[in-house]
Amino acid sequence: MTDRPRSPYRSTRRGQRRPATPPTPKDPARRVAYDVLRAVDTRDAYANLLLPAQLRDRGVTGRDAALATELTYGTLRRQGSYDAILDACVDRSLRSVDAEVLPLLRLGAHQLLSTKIPPHAAVSATVDLARRVVGQHRAKFANAVLRKVSVRDLDEWLAIVAPAAETDRAGHLAVVHSHPRWIVEALAAALGERPDGGLAETERLLAAHNERPRVTLVAKPGRAAVADLVSEGAAEARYSPYAAYLPEGDPAALRPVRQGRAAVQDEASQLVALALARVPVEGTDARWLDMCAGPGGKAGLLAGLAGQREAHLLAAELQPARAGLVASAVRRSVRDAARVVVADSTRPAWREAAFDRVLVDVPCTGLGALRRRPEARWRRTPQTAEELAPLQRALLHRALDSTRRGGVVAYVTCSPHLPETRGIVDAVRAERTDVAAIRAADHLTEAPDAAAGDYVQFWPHRHGTDAMFLALLRRV
Repeated sequence: MTDRPRSPYRSTRRGQRRPATPPTPKDPARRVAYDVLRAVDTRDAYANLLLPAQLRDRGVTGRDAALATELTYGTLRRQGSYDAILDACVDRSLRSVDAEVLPLLRLGAHQLLSTKIPPHAAVSATVDLARRVVGQHRAKFANAVLRKVSVRDLDEWLAIVAPAAETDRAGHLAVVHSHPRWIVEALAAALGERPDGGLAETERLLAAHNERPRVTLVAKPGRAAVADLVSEGAAEARYSPYAAYLPEGDPAALRPVRQGRAAVQDEASQLVALALARVPVEGTDARWLDMCAGPGGKAGLLAGLAGQREAHLLAAELQPARAGLVASAVRRSVRDAARVVVADSTRPAWREAAFDRVLVDVPCTGLGALRRRPEARWRRTPQTAEELAPLQRALLHRALDSTRRGGVVAYVTCSPHLPETRGIVDAVRAERTDVAAIRAADHLTEAPDAAAGDYVQFWPHRHGTDAMFLALLRRV
């Protein structure tokens, strides 16, 4: 009697045959983490978008999902430190390492240096993954490198590979806290610190970028209250009257979030939208505009506020896919107060001086959200900011042109980088005679310590928020 080959189908009670459930991949958490890291490297994928999709599509849940999340974000946050250490453990330059192998080495280094996974388990599991994704020969190379990494802890390695703090403070912080040097220097300048002055507050900010951010929720005005979120396990927030903190768990598990009455939104992002809505305007207050609305967080909040005042919000977004996200964010707002259009706000589809309030949240380097998008620090360069500056200036000019006399504009960036914040606003103010600055902190009394002259600047290490910048300007 000969053995029959195993059928790829299994029988049901009624004799029907259907495909058998495929076996669960070995070590799904590390495989997901590797695939996301590889995609970030090779096709500029965003981890915060790709990782949840990968976990969902592969059915990875529970402890495996938590491990995949820690390995992905932890590796991206500490990538600069790990690369300096790995470079000391590779016989040749780290730049010569295969692009398929480098994410494995970083993944292994993170397990060895920043988790409680036993060293032998970290090396063994990573090498086993390497055999499956890059082959036996390169797995041996990964094994040799990771065993060298395992002989010291993180502090011992950093003492070896980081420049001396006494002679190169910025370079030292760049390696120890895993940021490109130019970002360290840019953040120090935004904080008013000099590289030769110790950079104490800059170091606190860099450390905050490597901490896991808390989840902040927004109760959409007119559709939910903070009490609804608190009743589901959230805690009242420190600043925004519409915010709540979720200590743990999946936000989608909360009923108000599932129903679209609440959403995830950073607290500083809520506050800059609130400040725009709070500035007094004389005359009509019926037409509001969000010029760069995607993905829709601020538009969702403004739509609720506008609806409560019988005003109407027009939300414009250049990219159709992001416009779809905006439409979801404002759906079923109070009085259906929002409309979404796909439009290029540098060439407005509306007439000039048509709006009473205008929000322009310009495209920027995103240096204020490095806690949530750690890979952004490795993609941005000083040239990125230079290339964005003309667009940022043009958008602010168009925002002012779109605002009636006596109306107000909120210029917002999720970056504290001076050339993107006060540099843009001051340049535009110097080019126009119809603009007056409004002291933004007067309309954000919840956070008086965020005042920066006429402007407002939030910080992760001071406020626990993204580093959001706000300037309020009146058309006069």
